[in-house]
Amino acid sequence: MSMTVRAALSRCIHIPSVLALAATGLPLMPMAYAAGAADANKPLVVRIAHGGPVSGPIAALGKDEENGVRMAIEDLNARKLQLGGRNVQWKLEAGDDAGDPGQATSLARMFCDKKVAAVVGHLQSGTTLPAAKIYNECGIPNITPAATNPAITDVGYDDTFRVIASDRAMVDALLDYAVKHQGVKRVAIIDDRTAYGQGIVKLFETAAAERDVQIVDKQYTSDKATQFSSILTAIKRHKPDAIFFAGLDAQAGPILRQMSQLAMNQVKFLGGDAQCSERLPVMADKAPALKSVVCVMSGNSLAGMPGGPAWKQKYDQRFPGQYQVYSPYAYDATMVLAHAMISADSVHPEAYLPRLRQTHYEGVTGTIAFDSQGELENPRVTLYGYASGERKELVVPGR
Repeated sequence: MSMTVRAALSRCIHIPSVLALAATGLPLMPMAYAAGAADANKPLVVRIAHGGPVSGPIAALGKDEENGVRMAIEDLNARKLQLGGRNVQWKLEAGDDAGDPGQATSLARMFCDKKVAAVVGHLQSGTTLPAAKIYNECGIPNITPAATNPAITDVGYDDTFRVIASDRAMVDALLDYAVKHQGVKRVAIIDDRTAYGQGIVKLFETAAAERDVQIVDKQYTSDKATQFSSILTAIKRHKPDAIFFAGLDAQAGPILRQMSQLAMNQVKFLGGDAQCSERLPVMADKAPALKSVVCVMSGNSLAGMPGGPAWKQKYDQRFPGQYQVYSPYAYDATMVLAHAMISADSVHPEAYLPRLRQTHYEGVTGTIAFDSQGELENPRVTLYGYASGERKELVVPGR
């Protein structure tokens, strides 16, 4: 392997020689994971899949995530990398799970049947959890750039990873801010009943009890609902300081509009990363209640990411007007997978998975290194508000 390849993708991990890897008995270029292996004169085709909702109500988020993978694939091809002495052609295998767990399971099986080298996805916890089980059964490493339920890594699959902070870290930061800086003592909860919603509500209730925050009401909805007046009216009677919404921006927008219609503009509206998008003001029609939103996201703000501003400029040139939230994490997830393959000089999961576990990669979003469960060793979170009508990072005193 050339020094150019080493410098491009492997600064911290020693890259074994092809002969040393061959001694392990693992194939360097198996037909199962790369097309055209029989012809040494042809490029070695390495397919990295993406699964996410590119149709349905949160298609913009899924497409943004897919765009991040696509940008990484394009950058990898521009580097003219080699594996096993052969030029590599990286390809995106794109799939739509429509935000549906059943469709995500079917998509995961299709990726297994196609024997892709790795998977970036899925976007939601409800789709990632069943898909990760399928990937584990067929031995395909997968990295989610967006799904935050702790159960994804708690289950113990040794080939599932996350490049974003879990809900546990985000809920703690969000509630600390609400209690210490907004005086929140009484909270109502709206649960959308998805795997994401149920998981983050459980964490919120635990964190609230630890901080002596009273849960005054709990209401339920779905991730397909559009009308919330009845549950908001019920909540209003309890006079909460804040509402914690465990759901997506597609529902947060109409909730905020209907809160304004019910004169609930002073009630704080707390939420996780799934509602914390740049498109939330549009979905809320910039209702006055938007100014009461405080939400939390994994990672640094785009401006605070080591490579964020330059990467965003490039993204906007490639995909004008499409940026949402998760594309830089999807980009880094793809690069981390390629980094492990280059380090192992193989696209065979059994060969590169140990390198993936040992990853220490300086990405757009920051340093990526995994603990024994596949979580980030040093997860980062950022709080945001919309007082200006646009998403802006909040300055947290003492942090």
